Amino acid sequence: MLTIIISIIKIIILLGLLIIIHEAGHMIVAKKCKVKVNEFSIGFGPIIWKKQGKETKYTLRLIPLGGFCSMEGEDEKSDQEGSFSKASIPRRIAIVIAGATVNIIFGLLVFFILMSTTGNYISNTVEGVIDGYSAQQIGLEQGDKIINLDGKEIKSKYDLDEVLQDIKENRQVSIKIERNGEILEYNTQLTEVVSKTTGLYLDEECKVITIEKGSAADRQEVQTNDKIIKINHEDINNNLEKVVNAIQEKGVGTILLTVERGNETLDIELTPDHVSTYYLGVNLKPAEDTIINHIIYGAMETKEFCFSIVDNLKQLFTGKVGIDQMMGPVGIAQTVSQTSNIQEFIYLLALVSLSLGVTNLLPIPALDGGKILILIIEAIRRKPLKQETELNIQLLGFSFLIVLSVYVAYNDVLRIF
Repeated sequence: MLTIIISIIKIIILLGLLIIIHEAGHMIVAKKCKVKVNEFSIGFGPIIWKKQGKETKYTLRLIPLGGFCSMEGEDEKSDQEGSFSKASIPRRIAIVIAGATVNIIFGLLVFFILMSTTGNYISNTVEGVIDGYSAQQIGLEQGDKIINLDGKEIKSKYDLDEVLQDIKENRQVSIKIERNGEILEYNTQLTEVVSKTTGLYLDEECKVITIEKGSAADRQEVQTNDKIIKINHEDINNNLEKVVNAIQEKGVGTILLTVERGNETLDIELTPDHVSTYYLGVNLKPAEDTIINHIIYGAMETKEFCFSIVDNLKQLFTGKVGIDQMMGPVGIAQTVSQTSNIQEFIYLLALVSLSLGVTNLLPIPALDGGKILILIIEAIRRKPLKQETELNIQLLGFSFLIVLSVYVAYNDVLRIF
């Protein structure tokens, strides 16, 4: 019972806080732009506390999941002084964009603080080389600083891993190192390691959570939420390591998966794809534990964190990630309830805040990005759209979001159960 109560509190804090600061962003900028805010509410439903300010009524409502900012003339045209509809287009855009902007800034700030205080940073300085790999063959030594690989600057292990991940063919690459103040340059062929992949991503109970598009699993129509119970007729008993070992076993071509799908048990034959990964073969030293390093590495991690959110959106719109892999409030609530410490919770807070901000700026009617698009159209036309036309556009966007939300929630529930 206590665990359930704690989970509910965590969900309320995360979702409630992020929506409140989103609406607070709208309110603060609206007041700066001389637009009247009639009500700012924390929560929804019946009012349990209220206070009338000079022009704004502040309320606390019963259901503590979010809140709202009600502006004069926002939903319907109003000729009153301080009406949103009478404000200039730049001011209206500033008000609309403020909520998402606050979420993005908050998410990045929280993530930066988390990374700069708790991160384990690995530098670009060589601690040792691995026998038989290209680093040993070209003579890299302990203390060498890797400053450039394949034309890209290297400041940390993250940079090195990112460059290696982008190399998809067995070719010569250039590497620059700093040794005792001298810059040395080598050309080398990275060490190729061939592994097998099915394109399956599983949770700890061996349930399929993601399938890579075009992979062996995708071609054989494995589905998300399938649960792997046997491999080659051998029970795996929720042991994820057994699955990995069976896939990577040498000399085995085709594997037989036995999966549970709803009330059915199915046998699916998979022939894993062979994937080449390229390695330099170095172990890198941890960075010195200084305030400056914490700030520098925290900033680098934050930049990559931001780019990863944008990249995920790109993959969604290019079809590399399916809509069935999206997560809605139900999935977020489930993930929040499973956080085991404050660090995990804060990371999720930053992730959801940044995702909420970026998603809200998409040019979809009913989202802030859609409202901005309508305002831009108004600026180009030099006159507003007909109220009926604008309402129909908003209703279309709202209907789309409702259908999408129901579909995402349905998949969230399937993943849970």
